[in-house]
Amino acid sequence: MIQIPIVDAHHHIWRQADLPWLQGPMVPRIFGPYEPIRRDYPIEEFLSDIADTGTVKSVYVQTNWAKADAVKEVEWVQGVATVHGWPHAIVGYADLLDENVSDTLRQQALSPLMRGVRMQLHWHHNEMYRFAAAPDLMNQSRFRNNIRLVAEHGWSFDLQVFTSQMADAARLAADNPDVVFVLQHAGMLEDLSHEGHAAWREGMKRLASEENIVSKLSGLGTFIHRNDPAHVKDVVLETVEMFGAQRCLFGSNFPIEKLWTSYAELVSAHREAVALFPAADQEAILNGTAKRIYRL
Repeated sequence: MIQIPIVDAHHHIWRQADLPWLQGPMVPRIFGPYEPIRRDYPIEEFLSDIADTGTVKSVYVQTNWAKADAVKEVEWVQGVATVHGWPHAIVGYADLLDENVSDTLRQQALSPLMRGVRMQLHWHHNEMYRFAAAPDLMNQSRFRNNIRLVAEHGWSFDLQVFTSQMADAARLAADNPDVVFVLQHAGMLEDLSHEGHAAWREGMKRLASEENIVSKLSGLGTFIHRNDPAHVKDVVLETVEMFGAQRCLFGSNFPIEKLWTSYAELVSAHREAVALFPAADQEAILNGTAKRIYRL
């Protein structure tokens, strides 16, 4: 197996005190019970988790601080990076339905590592899987106007949607060719029935037809609550078939996946999944695409 240096395009660090969803009674989450991670997850622990895995760079993705603290989150992560040298890029949060979001983006832009925005749009009929207030927020005019501000900053948009939202997401990408959309968790395949898998694949094909969408191979244990190399391989092979290696990138989604696996085991499953690809494709998926998209 080729030991290509890994760029982790999706991980989190956090302080429990800053996260509303880690305070008070445990609210059901998409990834199941999470008592083991209802605590600080500092950069020191992340660096210990990735030791000896070949991981050389990483991208921090927002962790749902209070909306009013969107700038503070980016500033805090920038401070961590200044001290530790990790992470190497930041994807922050911004409410693109806020008429004053330009002020948030302008302040976030003062952090040198700022590279993108994630506003989670995923909506599902299952309330435990639901995050957004409605399935079609991306179609609202204010959202559409504000996402152009993301393009003006030269940033990507981390796109998190379920199968039922993929047609709208594809239209959003088609209408905003200056934005690179990074599809979260390979389209969040939550329905593993024959019908559910077929619908996911059809939606993914539609997304893949838009050249400014890339797919992040991350969070593949989210709905099965385990690191299953066979499942990882199936999703990776299908996604790369549709998007091509140059438009796929690895992300750990740590420490969420730490609920059921180690970082080393997660990396091993993904290395195994891409092992049949040519070396150049493996390098793109594990390293090159993330470096290009997040300008590392």
